[in-house]
Amino acid sequence: MGQMTRQDILAFLRAQGVPFELIEHPAVMNMQEVEALHLPHPEADAKNLFVRDARGHYCLISVPGNCQVNLAAFRKAEGLGSLSFVPEQEMQERFSMTPGAVTPLGLLHETARSVALYLDEAFREGLIGVHPGDNRATVFMKSTDLARLIESQGNTVRWRRFRSPD
Repeated sequence: MGQMTRQDILAFLRAQGVPFELIEHPAVMNMQEVEALHLPHPEADAKNLFVRDARGHYCLISVPGNCQVNLAAFRKAEGLGSLSFVPEQEMQERFSMTPGAVTPLGLLHETARSVALYLDEAFREGLIGVHPGDNRATVFMKSTDLARLIESQGNTVRWRRFRSPD
């Protein structure tokens, strides 16, 4: 699909018949800045970690904003090699994403289909809030619609519990 702008992503969602709510806001770079915005669905705000292992497996992990991800446990559970965050230059050149605007919707234009998306089970029954390729807006949609869209493009989607119940 090539590089998609925010307008391209929103048009794609509309063409696929996916209902969503778009909230415009100042640019945000981390979850503290997102929380300060007081968006309408705070439980749906997703924090996204983009990692790869030494063997070239790419994983985009989307969890609730207040969730801490144990990458060592994740690596072991998924049978991956040692994990590192995807470097900024590779993120931009290969995936057309930038730090602060990493989003599962960015996988819509990832032509190699080499990234597995891991969605936290906490989102499964409700909404997820992700950037539309631009950290000056958040799109709230059903997480199951997001999973279906990403799978329809050829990427793997896995649901996983990243935090044990309190």
